Amino acid sequence: MSLTRRLFCSSIGRKFLMAVTGIILIGFITGHLVGNLQIFLHPDHINGYACFLHQLGPVLWVVRIGLLVSVALHIWAATVLALENRAARGQQPYGVKTWIQASFSSRYVRWTGYIVLAFLFYHLAQFTFGYAQSASFKENLPLYTMADDYRVMGFPVVKAGTQVHDVHSMVILGFQNPVVSIFYIIAVGLLSFHLLHGMDSLFQTFGWRSATWAGPLRKVIALFCLLYFLGNLIIPGSILIGAKGLREGFSPAAARAVSP
Repeated sequence: MSLTRRLFCSSIGRKFLMAVTGIILIGFITGHLVGNLQIFLHPDHINGYACFLHQLGPVLWVVRIGLLVSVALHIWAATVLALENRAARGQQPYGVKTWIQASFSSRYVRWTGYIVLAFLFYHLAQFTFGYAQSASFKENLPLYTMADDYRVMGFPVVKAGTQVHDVHSMVILGFQNPVVSIFYIIAVGLLSFHLLHGMDSLFQTFGWRSATWAGPLRKVIALFCLLYFLGNLIIPGSILIGAKGLREGFSPAAARAVSP
């Protein structure tokens, strides 16, 4: 049997695909959070960061396509494995004891994944393509003049004086809508539950979990998931309570042009 058939046509192969794509997606959401937390720094940081990403051009699209493929494979493998498990046990439900012992995240991991996927599409529509903001979002999004260089590994990648899209204001305006913020908080909460079971399964699939350190590993995973949730929570939370507002000099007219 070829490697491709082993990956796509066997349960072990599909579990391996889920684990590999899971690692890719965990790396992405972690980096995404770190990038988003720059909202609490000077606007130069998140605006320069966004400009730098867009300057990558074709490379950025390669990354995006790779992430979309990873998401598709992850969902496909999870769905097929779930259907196989259901077929293997017939129509009989799990025993009561097994159900009670199963964690919330493991019981509902598939459904939390689908809900997070729906949120991902909305999030892309709002903050990447701008459909949830206004019909002419990209044209109306005000420009920001960099006050200082934005550096990556010490190298200036966006020069001071460069006019870039004001992503700093875009994020704040988006999260000033309570519906958007609450939806975001619920989605990242579900994603955190999804990670709680998924990361544990990932270590098991690769044989990196032993009886000796399974307990401490679960605690580390739980801590990571908690920090991930809190890191995402603090962004819309601080905007909703007014602790983080629009930068000084942002015009109300521009705010009305891009507000939801």
